[in-house]
Amino acid sequence: METKQAFNVVIVGQNGRLQYEAALFAASFRTANPRFPGKLFVAEPQPGPLWQGDPRIGDAAVRELLERLEAQILPFENRQFGKDYPYGNKIEMLSALPKGEPFVFFDTDTLILDDLTKVPFEFDRPSASLKVEGTWPQIELYGPGYTAIWKSLYDKFGLDFESSLDLGKPDEYWRRYLYFNAGFFYYRCPHEFGARFFDYATAIRNDPPDEIICQNMDPWLDQVALPLVIHSFGGGRDALEPGWLDGRTSCHYRFLPLLYAREEQRVVDVLEEVSAPNWVKKVLKGYEPMKRMIYQGKGAKARALFDRDNLPRREQAIRNQLKREKLWLR
Repeated sequence: METKQAFNVVIVGQNGRLQYEAALFAASFRTANPRFPGKLFVAEPQPGPLWQGDPRIGDAAVRELLERLEAQILPFENRQFGKDYPYGNKIEMLSALPKGEPFVFFDTDTLILDDLTKVPFEFDRPSASLKVEGTWPQIELYGPGYTAIWKSLYDKFGLDFESSLDLGKPDEYWRRYLYFNAGFFYYRCPHEFGARFFDYATAIRNDPPDEIICQNMDPWLDQVALPLVIHSFGGGRDALEPGWLDGRTSCHYRFLPLLYAREEQRVVDVLEEVSAPNWVKKVLKGYEPMKRMIYQGKGAKARALFDRDNLPRREQAIRNQLKREKLWLR
């Protein structure tokens, strides 16, 4: 009998939208992975000076559902990030995970579609999501180009820039440069990865190279630091065979209206299957967008607006059409 690779899965859950997304993630995860050999953690930021109010999961029904789904709530403290940059949670929570145990992080707005132990992770070679657009940097007419900007960051941390390039892409085209969406990433040890991610992100924020002084780092800081961290550990864009994550095993849908508008029917079927049991439904209905999209038919109306074989090229066009129909619920 084949022994399944053991690793942990972690998402971030906190008060507001993310707690309900965490519940939906956990429901999809357990449906697809009923005998998962590792742990499912929901990392939860704790109150402190970097937050206004309490960031912890505030709905008691969500906490009960997560417990029933065998998700372990994992408290962590914010040392540098908080209300002003909540994306930093995915950096700071890594130090709370079990040291030396391989992990996969997912953004909370993700559905798990199949058995994660089938994914051929090489935990010694980290990678992250390539489901990404050229969101950073934004090149100014008389400013430095992609090469100068990215090279300044590699140089700052003593990393080899040339070996990070995809030489099959043209010079000054954004895909030539290592860039990921932080919707998932993984490595053999969360403490090693997290310490370097924390150091790189805070150094870029606090002492940026001259070439990026005019660049907007909010919300892009984590995605600027991430490729540098991955490259420093010997990972890269080719470390994971394509088609597994952001494919047949997971879907980073981001917002439910976008899921209904553009994802394949299999994803919608999984969403509606895992959200159907009454013990799940009564919790998810506590979040108005889920109540309306999943249970009151707004999702089906959003889906009917689009031809999945001929979607608008730009996501903004999809959003605009959903907004016109009053179906942009988030």
